[in-house]
Amino acid sequence: MTAPDTPAPDTPAPDTPAPDSPRTRGRAKMQEVYGFSVDPATIPGEYVDITVDHLFGAVWTREALGIRDRRLLTIGTLAALGQASLLEIQFDSALARGELTEEEVREVVIHLTHYVGWPLSTGMNQAAETVIARRAKAAGATTPETTEEQT
Repeated sequence: MTAPDTPAPDTPAPDTPAPDSPRTRGRAKMQEVYGFSVDPATIPGEYVDITVDHLFGAVWTREALGIRDRRLLTIGTLAALGQASLLEIQFDSALARGELTEEEVREVVIHLTHYVGWPLSTGMNQAAETVIARRAKAAGATTPETTEEQT
């Protein structure tokens, strides 16, 4: 028999979300999509709660579109908004997960350039090339960018 204040062995702690909760699904999907997750309980305010519970726990988990499709839509939106730093995260995750090749990342940049315009596309191109060069350097490959840095 357990003490009155001790939860049964299979009972989660009071602040632990249920396995099928939006929080649990959201954190798992965020980990799958980006290779990292955040615990909203560690960040003040409700912004991260809503992001994890709704965006990742309810939207990204819908079955009608796969992660690659959602990522391409997200890349297009970020390109249109000129969010180069967030594009780096998307490009890096897409390459790491095998959703896009380097050639496909560059093709996405070329394609979207004609829709978002040249001024916005410069940041998108820089984000793509930064990620590709960083990944090549980490893998020990020599690219035109890493060769220039060495000279």
